Amino acid sequence: MEKKNTVNFDNSAGTHPKPESVRQAVAYAMRELGGNPGRGGHQLSMAAAERIYAVRKSAAEFFGAEIENAAFTPNCTYALNMAIKGLMQFGGHIIISGWEHNSASRPVYALTRNNGVKCSVCEIYPDDVQRTIEGIRRLIRRDTLCVCCMAASNVTGRIMPYHEIGELCRQRGIAFVCDCAQAAGVLPVSIKDGISFICTSGQKGLYGPTGTGLLISSGEFALSTIIEGGTGATSGELTQTPHMPEKLESGTLNTAGLIGLGAGIDFVKKHGIGNIRRHEQSLCKMFEDGLKKLGAEVYDIGCDRVPIVAFNLKGRTSEETASALNKGGFALRGGMHCAALAHESLGTGRRGAVRFSPSAFNSAGQVSKLLRYIGNSLTDFMPDQ
Repeated sequence: MEKKNTVNFDNSAGTHPKPESVRQAVAYAMRELGGNPGRGGHQLSMAAAERIYAVRKSAAEFFGAEIENAAFTPNCTYALNMAIKGLMQFGGHIIISGWEHNSASRPVYALTRNNGVKCSVCEIYPDDVQRTIEGIRRLIRRDTLCVCCMAASNVTGRIMPYHEIGELCRQRGIAFVCDCAQAAGVLPVSIKDGISFICTSGQKGLYGPTGTGLLISSGEFALSTIIEGGTGATSGELTQTPHMPEKLESGTLNTAGLIGLGAGIDFVKKHGIGNIRRHEQSLCKMFEDGLKKLGAEVYDIGCDRVPIVAFNLKGRTSEETASALNKGGFALRGGMHCAALAHESLGTGRRGAVRFSPSAFNSAGQVSKLLRYIGNSLTDFMPDQ
């Protein structure tokens, strides 16, 4: 059970608390929007559909896409599976980075086992973008259909050269699937960056409820469906509707969650991506500086990062550190972060790391308390000063 006084520094998994506007939007939807959007011509259905349309329009504009190319998903994992499998389910060659989350690496692995897909893993050089791009260029084959790379690491926050990857893919006529779960809301990612498919969650940097996600398309590449069913469109046909975005939205939408997501996007727009990132980065800088003074091991120092700090305390596993911090009232995540490839690239192996990730609602005072707790309560795990 969550402690009432727990300070959340695990916002990369899900922002908490949520803006008051998001909580109010969800409550309004639960109270007033009882109809199934797009599933009837009566007032209840139409009222819900109108609000969902407004959220779709807002999301499309936020990522620079056309409204029909903004599809709702239950989370980022679903979006990545739909994009990757929709492009690759009939075979071909895909390139992924050595930093991918399991939500990308696992579906690719499954495709290599069951669908004859071939996969190459590209190395990311944090201090040499051109070397990274040249490495990807050398991996491209005649049957390469897709490059899949996250915009920013969920482990250390390292920002990937997604602009340059997008340009390379555009030049070669290859689809670029970009996992933006850690970037959306803190980096101005856009379809205009050369990204073919932006996949992101709603509950992280967009401040929406859990159970929400987005698959934003440039419209250049058609996806085969991996889920078929009721869409509210072409209901008299047994074949899945070809019309977007309904083609990718079989089943009833999470109306209350999506209304909340719309309020979350409005919150980010109101406060500004740049302002939110600067605030969170200042907290990360404060925390990183404090960790260095305590002799902790901090990873990816010097890399351009979204607001995440990955670290370990000497003499203690990452899970042990996270557990000790939880007892002190601080929520940080230890372990592998569902990203075995990233930890392999980072060199943390089975040890994993502890991840600190603030939100717009965290304060410098909370970071100071966390550092004091580490210094005062975990000193037996730290080296002699």
